[in-house]
Amino acid sequence: MALTRVQVQHIAELAKLKLTAEETERMTQQLSAILDYAARLQELDTAAIPPTASVVPLHNVLRADVIQPSLPPSAVLANAPDKDDGGEFFRVKAILKE
Repeated sequence: MALTRVQVQHIAELAKLKLTAEETERMTQQLSAILDYAARLQELDTAAIPPTASVVPLHNVLRADVIQPSLPPSAVLANAPDKDDGGEFFRVKAILKE
């Protein structure tokens, strides 16, 4: 399916792209080639192939839930840009006004 320059310019406008004349010509050729390839794929007989959402079998990879000691607050807050006076909590700017 050969696209025209006008169609490519319209697509570029929809995508908010500013293409030069050279880019428009190149995109016309490249997009037409992509559409030709997609048309060739449509010719394949896929009637005997069941629809699939994924080509690899799905399985969950879960790790064991093991309780471990956490970091001490001083290590967690070591690089904090702002913390409370006691050094136990992050201090963040308020995002909601009262």
